[in-house]
Amino acid sequence: MEAVLFVGHGSRDKEGNDEVRSFIKNMLPRIQTPIVETCFLEFEKPNINQGISLCIKKGATKVVVIPIILLGAGHSKIHIPAAIDEAKEQYPKVQFVYGRPIGVHDLVIDILHERFQEVVELNEKEISEETAVLIVGRGSSEPDANSDVYKISRLFWEKMKVKWVETAFIGVTFPTMDEGIERCIKLGAKNVIILPYFLFTGILIKRMEDMVKTYQHQYENLQFQLGEYFGFHSNLKEVLIERVNEALQDEVKMNCDNCSYRLDAMKHIDHHHHHDHDHEHHHHHA
Repeated sequence: MEAVLFVGHGSRDKEGNDEVRSFIKNMLPRIQTPIVETCFLEFEKPNINQGISLCIKKGATKVVVIPIILLGAGHSKIHIPAAIDEAKEQYPKVQFVYGRPIGVHDLVIDILHERFQEVVELNEKEISEETAVLIVGRGSSEPDANSDVYKISRLFWEKMKVKWVETAFIGVTFPTMDEGIERCIKLGAKNVIILPYFLFTGILIKRMEDMVKTYQHQYENLQFQLGEYFGFHSNLKEVLIERVNEALQDEVKMNCDNCSYRLDAMKHIDHHHHHDHDHEHHHHHA
């Protein structure tokens, strides 16, 4: 019997976790497997080990693990595969298939375009020469994930041809959101549209909302507008259904079982991922 186990990041913000559950519930009519469960990497139960156990208790002989994660970083490259490795030892008769994260996908970039247009239409204005877009990602200690956010910004610019599209991060790495705003202003922007590259709400989205209010008071002659996160957008559903189907058909184009990056990293880290932080900046630069 096949099961699909979705793995959300997890948030201290209950609203964000509830959004993940509601999103998966809305997808159920499109998923053909008899068992569909949702778990979280941190801050919320069930965790991934508990999610796997729940699937097997319900009779699963094949568990397809699908990360609800935007980009490939430590969670998708290390923590989820490590949990799957443990499960393979614990349940040797069960087959496990690990799907891909969402990644750089045209449908997701189209969500950014739509969120941008929503802000423009809300203000009933044409896109001016003095408009800048700041795409803000979560931030990671994994260079590949951070560079993918820059790639996404470039692909957005290629389609929209906005004069300035800049990139920043809300945590872990640089440039920070404050630095991204400062760069937009130095380039000459009078109107900055901030687009969160985030799936669901949570502490970091609410922090961004507060930061935008601060910018509005700090720079009274400039405009700052925050777009919506991805949320329940139909394109996001389509990408995740694509990830489920390719995993069910054993057509996943990423193999973590023999990934040299992961095998080497596992020697040096504690893969039991139970931390209680919000991916803050822990270092400073001049």
